[in-house]
Amino acid sequence: MTKHQKLFQEMLEYNEDLFKNFKELSHKYEMNPLNIKSEFETEREKVLRVVRRYENILCSKSEGGKYGKFSGKLADKFWESVRAYLPKIDLVGMK
Repeated sequence: MTKHQKLFQEMLEYNEDLFKNFKELSHKYEMNPLNIKSEFETEREKVLRVVRRYENILCSKSEGGKYGKFSGKLADKFWESVRAYLPKIDLVGMK
């Protein structure tokens, strides 16, 4: 398992309730976006804060070193995992 996969799994384990709640809200938002839009956006911001914190943990050491050019690719792979698990994470006020 690669470093970004390990960190992604760790993030899910430590924030299980937050991600579970967001997945449920995402499903409800698909069905009726007008009723829960503000709740969805609030929860989405919480999830994004957690994801960015873990992204910083993943990339902070490599950005300043001789492997800095790989840091962006590593972040992209991490976000691919996030988007595969939470497809609605990039959804902002649509519909």
